[in-house]
Amino acid sequence: MTLNHIFHFYGGVHPREAKVSSKAAIVAAPLLEQYTVPLAMHIGAPATPVVKAGDMVKRGQLIGQASGFVSANIHSPTSGKVKAVDFCLGAVGTQLPCVVIESDGEDTPADPLPPMADWQDTDPNQLLKRVGEAGIVGMGGAAFPTQVKLSIPPGKSIDTLIINGVECEPCLTADHRLMLEAPQKVLQGVAIAARILNVTNIVIAIENNKADAIKQLSKSAPTVDSNIRVAALQVCYPQGSEKQLIYTATKRQVPSGGLPADVHCVVMNVGSAFALSEAVIDGKPLYERVTTVTGTPIASPGNWRFRVGTPFAEAIKLAGGIQGKVGKLISGGPMMGMTVYSQAVPIVKSTSGILLLAPEEVFQYTSKACLRCGRCNDACPMQLMPGILSTQIENERFDDAQNWNVMDCIECGCCAFICPAGRPLVQHMRRAKAEVGAKLRAQKAAAQKAAEAKSSEAKQETK
Repeated sequence: MTLNHIFHFYGGVHPREAKVSSKAAIVAAPLLEQYTVPLAMHIGAPATPVVKAGDMVKRGQLIGQASGFVSANIHSPTSGKVKAVDFCLGAVGTQLPCVVIESDGEDTPADPLPPMADWQDTDPNQLLKRVGEAGIVGMGGAAFPTQVKLSIPPGKSIDTLIINGVECEPCLTADHRLMLEAPQKVLQGVAIAARILNVTNIVIAIENNKADAIKQLSKSAPTVDSNIRVAALQVCYPQGSEKQLIYTATKRQVPSGGLPADVHCVVMNVGSAFALSEAVIDGKPLYERVTTVTGTPIASPGNWRFRVGTPFAEAIKLAGGIQGKVGKLISGGPMMGMTVYSQAVPIVKSTSGILLLAPEEVFQYTSKACLRCGRCNDACPMQLMPGILSTQIENERFDDAQNWNVMDCIECGCCAFICPAGRPLVQHMRRAKAEVGAKLRAQKAAAQKAAEAKSSEAKQETK
């Protein structure tokens, strides 16, 4: 069933789509001689290594154990020998703990997790446990552990599951191809997530520039779960952002500082749904993903199924290599992706795209004075006032920025994209969020320390 919604979130922009790889079928990347697997490819605490240098491992074997509530298991992408437990460069330029694996060329699989072919009759808690065992995270970019996302917080109730098939970032087509080529797997993952949450209101949201995916899933959905509806949405960036997607699909507004659960919703990416299906039905942990490699300097843009730990350099080589000059290398899309300074950076669970821009395509910020045109206010999907916030931040008035709700910024880049003065607005927001976040963490730590001291004094007085 196709559901055509008329709701539209506030603001947004319309960048050039440049989805040149949308017709390129997914290709499995060949086995490499070595993989550098980060133990921190998710939001939360890095996984704790459970292997050491010299150990022999198999494909799909656990090599990193989730080390906290917000953490995720890490599995080996192939069989071979652990060369080192070390550190590697991450996409944002930080050093990440990692496991370096030398392939033995055999690609021998470990014993799978026990398949749950009868998942329709399996206890939801067992299904949820499997999500954690398989190390599934949000694969749209945020990399939030899916087991945590599907765990309903105390005092909250969920009535709607929204599947994000929007892929609104320009240039990226990995989710699009996944919906076209593996609709049954995606839909099965959706149905499994719905069983875990015990919901019957299920919406798969897809922008109408992917008419073939809308048709494919609308046709296949009734064969898996009659409660699944496909919503064809207007094309507008950042349609795929969680809070904006919830409004578009349900007309519910997540409150400032709130979470989707506050409006009884859970949002999951189609890539995560696919991984959920593989984990439950096939017993396969998450150690590979579909990634788009594209951009003007790329000889043959396309979509590949890469194993985690694959260096960007190898991915670019598979796409025919570089032709001409490169102005910028980006992990992700052009709007929210991060500039990468080394092709040695490994692909992780959240690497939706590898984008190369030619020098003439790289925008240079000028930081001219604000023109007070108000275009950033009109474009901001969170209804903030980026121009005023930017001035506050330039003058290091971070308390003012906090009072003006800078922490609600989703860093979508709409303000910087639309600014005629070329001001680095989203960069200012990131700086303020980092400063305010550090202050809030310091305040929380001080309060905890004071509470512990007071408790200690009370115990002494009792003695």
